[in-house]
Amino acid sequence: MLKLNCWEFKKCGRQAEGANQESEGLCPATGEIRLDGIHDGISAGRTCWIVAGTYAKCEGCCTFIKDVKDCTECDFYKAVQSEEGDDFLSLEDIREVLG
Repeated sequence: MLKLNCWEFKKCGRQAEGANQESEGLCPATGEIRLDGIHDGISAGRTCWIVAGTYAKCEGCCTFIKDVKDCTECDFYKAVQSEEGDDFLSLEDIREVLG
């Protein structure tokens, strides 16, 4: 199964050399290398809900969240959770990686 990173799933174009990187800025999830490899993602590409300031200006994409609970309603979050099944890391497990 192909596992997409958030910028691929949402098609926001805010990854390095993406269509919207220059106009909307580089998404912070793309630079969070401490989360590289978690859920087989690049940087925080499959754990974007833990990274402050992730957002994209499109329908259904992330906004500046006040609480990670907002992300649990996201279609991408739900897709990763479903794909990972029992291997889905909890918020606490991911925070431990960040230290």
